[in-house]
Amino acid sequence: MEARINALNAFVNNPKYADYLAILKGARNGFVYGVKIRFPHAVVMAILFGRGDWASRVRAILRATRTHAVNLASFVALYKSAMLAQRKFNDGKPRKYDTFFAGLLGGYLVFGDRTAINEQIVLYVVSRVVATLIPRAYPAPSGTAAVRPIPPSSKHFSVFAAVAWGAVMYLFAEKGHTIQPGMFNSMVYLYKDSDHWDSIRNLLLHNV
Repeated sequence: MEARINALNAFVNNPKYADYLAILKGARNGFVYGVKIRFPHAVVMAILFGRGDWASRVRAILRATRTHAVNLASFVALYKSAMLAQRKFNDGKPRKYDTFFAGLLGGYLVFGDRTAINEQIVLYVVSRVVATLIPRAYPAPSGTAAVRPIPPSSKHFSVFAAVAWGAVMYLFAEKGHTIQPGMFNSMVYLYKDSDHWDSIRNLLLHNV
């Protein structure tokens, strides 16, 4: 047994296979991260907005968790594979926009199918992309990419937050059909369901 373990360790530490094993490790990390992110979210959504008995809610939780984890694992594996292929086609040299094209391919193939979970993930990514447009609190080191993320300027972030919340509240009131369903349900719970009660019980403990 010890000899087999040593042989496996030698295999996984062989530089010749490092690029391919990195794809496997990336898929593994994508799956684990997807479970960590989706499972608690799915549990909360099932408690707050779930319908049917608890058996059906548990199945919905597991289904959502599996979908998120598999999709993220697939994207990471596909992205790393595309990066490796581009590097090999360019004589082993990475190019500036390889990351963009690898992400483009993975985004289309994995997240291009419009499902509730894919829509949530894509909107999350979009919000992070848009947030990069906020001026930073201080400049990045000259000549190099920042080693650590630089936080947004407090002043500019305040404006960004105000515009974002003003816009979403207007859309909720005037064009609710355009809002992502999960967010719409949350906003109904916060802003509409809180307008109705007929006793102290459903004023404080649950909705009508």
